[in-house]
Amino acid sequence: MKPPLLLIGQGSHDDAYAAEFGRFVHRLRCRLDQTGADVSGGYLERATPRLSESVASLVARGHHRLVALPLSLSRVGEEFPAALAEEQLRHPTLMYDYGRPLGPDPRVLALLAERLNEAAAEISKPRALELAGARPRLRAVDALSVEDFPAHVEPGETAVVLVGEGSTDAAANAEIHRVSRLFWETHAYDFMTVETAFVSVTPPGVPGGLERCRRLGAKRVIVVPYLLFAGGLLERVWAQALAYGAGHPDLDIRCAEVIGDCETLADVVIDRYEEALQLVP
Repeated sequence: MKPPLLLIGQGSHDDAYAAEFGRFVHRLRCRLDQTGADVSGGYLERATPRLSESVASLVARGHHRLVALPLSLSRVGEEFPAALAEEQLRHPTLMYDYGRPLGPDPRVLALLAERLNEAAAEISKPRALELAGARPRLRAVDALSVEDFPAHVEPGETAVVLVGEGSTDAAANAEIHRVSRLFWETHAYDFMTVETAFVSVTPPGVPGGLERCRRLGAKRVIVVPYLLFAGGLLERVWAQALAYGAGHPDLDIRCAEVIGDCETLADVVIDRYEEALQLVP
């Protein structure tokens, strides 16, 4: 029987993020069940189940070796190994192998390209920046007059803003810039540029990324969140784009969706799991 896979999330108070994280854990559980591998998920903070609860449950079921994989697109901070070290103090018989973060895997970049193309495909349908519901969101608007239809814009006049979370870790922020360049050269080379922005902590924010695209002469900008799941961070990205768009009605701004729970993402995680197992002596 293979060691179980433990997915580690940073944690969020947002119900939408927690629900999608839970669905993704279930997807992997179904995928790996046929190989006899157990799958569990836990958060470092702010949400349940906590990492300590998930580890205790696995140990209670007789597992004393596991593969721990941070469910993260960016560089992992010291809090992940520190949290696992604490679990080893609680469970002296516990051993773990550490899987690599997802990072700019070619399949992750391909998923970003899918989200970009989905947003670009909406260009033929009028889309406005406005409030929808109790919290800021961008939503499609179907009742625009013919004169309100956006004019045709070539891909070369369209820029992309790739938005990462933002961190106090300079290396983590540099990695997002690297992803932007890889994404431009591998999947978005028809577009004017791929600029980098961050939703919090570090500049440039989403408005800064949009402003740079406007100054470069873009007529349309598609904001692509470099985020795994929907939730509060996505809505902050959209809200920042909304605020900027309100002051620049001449610039056509579109927002793509997050990568989300899907089979391709599960393929990447399973490969990271198998890779960690192969490194076991």
